[in-house]
Amino acid sequence: MNVRLLKITFATIGTLNQVFIYLKVRFRRIFPTNKRFRQLLFLIFGIWYLFFALPEPIFTDPISVVLEDRNEELLGARIAKDGQWRFPNLDTIPENFAQSLVEFEDKRFYYHPGIDPIGIGRAIIQNIKSKSVVSGGSTLSTQIIRMARKGKPRTIREKLIEFVLATRLELRYSKKEILSLYASNAPFGGNVVGINAASWRYFGKSPNLLSWGESATLAVLPNAPALIHPGRNRDALYAKRNRLLYRLLDKGAIDSLTCNLAEIEPLPDNPLPLPRYAPHLLERAKLEFFKQNPKKAHIKSTIDKELQKFTTNIVNKHHALLSANSIHNLSVMIMDVETGDVLSYVGNVYEQESDEHGHEVDIITAPRSSGSILKPFLYAMMVNEGKLLPTNTIPDIPTQMKNYRPQNFYETYDGTVPAQRALARSLNVPAVRMLQDYGLEKFHFNLKKIGLTTINKSPDYYGLPLILGGAEVKLWDLMGAYSSMARTLLHYQKYNGRYNPKDFRLPNYLKTNTSPTLSDKDLLKEPPVFSAAAISKTFEAMLEVERPTEDGAWEIFESRRMIAWKTGTSFGFRDAWAIGVSPKYVVGVWAGNADGEGRPGLVGVQAAAPVLFDIFNNMGQFGWFNKPAEELVQTKVCTKSGYLPTDYCEATKTVSIPKAGLNSSSCPYHKTIHLDKTGKFRVHSNCESPSKMKHVSWFVLPPVEEFYYKNNHPNYKLLPPYREDCLASLPDREQPMELIYPKRIAQIYVPVDLNGKLSPTVFKVAHRQPETAIYWHLDNEYLGSTTTFHEFALNPKKGEHTLTLVDKDGHRLQAKFEIIGKE
Repeated sequence: MNVRLLKITFATIGTLNQVFIYLKVRFRRIFPTNKRFRQLLFLIFGIWYLFFALPEPIFTDPISVVLEDRNEELLGARIAKDGQWRFPNLDTIPENFAQSLVEFEDKRFYYHPGIDPIGIGRAIIQNIKSKSVVSGGSTLSTQIIRMARKGKPRTIREKLIEFVLATRLELRYSKKEILSLYASNAPFGGNVVGINAASWRYFGKSPNLLSWGESATLAVLPNAPALIHPGRNRDALYAKRNRLLYRLLDKGAIDSLTCNLAEIEPLPDNPLPLPRYAPHLLERAKLEFFKQNPKKAHIKSTIDKELQKFTTNIVNKHHALLSANSIHNLSVMIMDVETGDVLSYVGNVYEQESDEHGHEVDIITAPRSSGSILKPFLYAMMVNEGKLLPTNTIPDIPTQMKNYRPQNFYETYDGTVPAQRALARSLNVPAVRMLQDYGLEKFHFNLKKIGLTTINKSPDYYGLPLILGGAEVKLWDLMGAYSSMARTLLHYQKYNGRYNPKDFRLPNYLKTNTSPTLSDKDLLKEPPVFSAAAISKTFEAMLEVERPTEDGAWEIFESRRMIAWKTGTSFGFRDAWAIGVSPKYVVGVWAGNADGEGRPGLVGVQAAAPVLFDIFNNMGQFGWFNKPAEELVQTKVCTKSGYLPTDYCEATKTVSIPKAGLNSSSCPYHKTIHLDKTGKFRVHSNCESPSKMKHVSWFVLPPVEEFYYKNNHPNYKLLPPYREDCLASLPDREQPMELIYPKRIAQIYVPVDLNGKLSPTVFKVAHRQPETAIYWHLDNEYLGSTTTFHEFALNPKKGEHTLTLVDKDGHRLQAKFEIIGKE
């Protein structure tokens, strides 16, 4: 055996010598005239060969995608394509593991050039004595080469190649980097590769937290990875680890107390499951980040691990309640306003054992019907452009717009309502009327401008229902828009009344070590999207969102904590939204079913809002935004209408409005009316001399608005009736009647019942004097009369018709319409 080894050694040396002679001859033939030049080139080639002939990277095995939080704590990982838990290479390894590894595998690691002559000599002697190969004299460097050259036989020839490549490794890498290469790629038993994966799989912790006993256990495993099997070899692994601990004690790396404590530490049992704190974000990062950067599987996120765990617990608690109503999916996202970083990302309820309810779907990135969650954007746009004052009263009455009839959630109406209250109460009819006034195309354009990427159809495709849930949006985009509004307002004073266009951006979940630089020339005098004043007024309205008192979850909410928030509920009760904004955090919640199944009670205020405030209740105090005083002015508005006052407004109040609001409309509701000398009856110039009239300012709403408004406002003063002698010559503009439904009649779609007949249509009219009798005629045929409650159920045939209404004083209201049967 010894003679055979010597023969192989000499044969290998001879082969290398022949290669050297061949290369030398080739150089002479190429450069025959300049000996020194040939020598220089040969030297350069030799240096290149020693330094760079190793492949880059050395290891090309597939690696696991690893997700860490902002403090480099593990959130989760995906197994590599080859079924191995192989984490990306560590930059550094823990000192106690490094000492244990060097002591066990390669005592002279820091002194040899990749091969250890003493170790080789010892190995030769051992092999000669045992008449077999029992030791190879390997160093950590040669083991790295052997691991990288998978499947190579352990022969003398391969050993010599490993020696040569190990020296090249030492020339290219530092000792610290070589240690990391070995520790990151060594086998640790089963399908565990590398110290990072081994530390989590066997001890459930980061390598930096390993004890001396744990470090020693892992240090001996690559030498014999089968020892980790929990069902066998326990005694052998235990003895091997303790022998290493004694050597560390003899060396002085640890003291006797540390050695004794490490010696009694138990060995790991079955491999532990890896953390799964953010499974949906991990999958998203794998698709978005790792796919584009396959060599960078180590993903450092902005997530706060403790906040993520807290949020997950909140989600699980509320999911247990919601699932009783067959509401199976829940998603929460938390952002830091200042940085725009995502602090918590719960894409859905996570249930590893069962996925029958679509828990694998990441709702944060899934387009869902918006419900009313877009209303604050429209409000802010109109306030920003001076088209709306927060105090302006908006009509809240039954409304028909062509074939679209919006309704409030509770199907009640206020007549008119201040815009800020309409937003706080999430009234649908005022929102649709505001959108009609603002312009559908402009609103559609601005929604895309603020980052709602799913608004990708034409404005006509969505129509006016866009403001009530006619479009699909992502929680991710919504959070970006609301947090950008908060950031813009937060930075207004910081930038001395100017705007940073980069404040309006999508959320970020990737941690970077660089912060964007900002100079004065980057700041703008005009807001790129919303002014700070418009945002401030929008958030003030959102502070007043009403909370249901019957829900116990609201009773524990501390009212002094200021949160601007909004809910949303989609058509068919399929999506429930809640988003809350503070100067520190923005929290977004979605509840529903991933498959789109609607459920009774699946509304924002009941399903999503309790989750929102359960989170805010546990996040401390964070004050409120400073007012952007430079963009606000104090001005008077009509007390009753909220519009800029005219000379007819008898009562005004001073409010703070954005400067752009100074160009808004003046009050359309305060008028001068003319009374007779008794002050009890109205008169006009056709029946009374102007010199005998009393001219009085009066708050006058149109008949339909008045019909609903007076029921909610007992102090509303109805117009006095006309004096009897003035009725015959009443001006046309003084029409006391107005249709409530159908409004602006053109075509009425009537469903056909099972019996084949058209369903009846209920017509409704408002009169300034409800007790007045109204006489109903259809196509010149008298139908009957009504008093006080002016409603009539009619069943006209298909085709065109004329409805004529005449009150007892002879006022006439006529409307043409067409009945279209609908199967």
